Amino acid sequence: MNATPRRRQSPAVYRRRRLAVLLVLLVVVAAVVVLIWQPWRTGAATPDATAPVTTPDTGDSPPPATDAAATDTPTTDPSTPAEPTSTEPQACTAAQVSVSAATDKDQYAAGENPQLTLTLTNTSAGPCTLDVGTALQVFSISSGSDVYWRSTDCQANPTNQAATIEAGQSVSSQTPVIWDRTRSDPATCDDPNREVAPAGGASYHLSVSIGGIASTETRQFLLY
Repeated sequence: MNATPRRRQSPAVYRRRRLAVLLVLLVVVAAVVVLIWQPWRTGAATPDATAPVTTPDTGDSPPPATDAAATDTPTTDPSTPAEPTSTEPQACTAAQVSVSAATDKDQYAAGENPQLTLTLTNTSAGPCTLDVGTALQVFSISSGSDVYWRSTDCQANPTNQAATIEAGQSVSSQTPVIWDRTRSDPATCDDPNREVAPAGGASYHLSVSIGGIASTETRQFLLY
């Protein structure tokens, strides 16, 4: 039995087959490209763990300092006026001034009344102010623990006088205070027969204070 010989295909059929294969290949390639690109995908990619994370500035927090010096530098609000620096001398304190008592003599004969003064010295490096009027001056005379006389017991017409004492400057009372050698008491200021202080070589000590600052030592003298 003889086989029927195969009919040879025309060139047009071969071209159609090749074209079909090419179309299939193009479809496959296009599908692969679409799966790889997917520009509409909304899922975010996993961020690199080493990449810095930047927090958006919402205006609620100050920006971070760029270096250590920036955190140490104070800022000045231009709307806040600077506090004025005072150049006026401050009130004198016991740490700034020293007060000393003085008498015009070391001993007094009968009938001689001691004349009392005080000296104030600014021992600090700058000026200070103090009321040097008689209203704040206190002269006290004692013998042992007994205070015989105090200038404020019967003081008349006390005065106030503010003064600036320069560094290293010493000032003394201009008019001496006179002790009449009697015992003082506010209740006996007008009594002409007040008790007379003992004499005959009796020892007395003068202490002074001004503006609450007291002398650290007393001035000794004798009455005859």
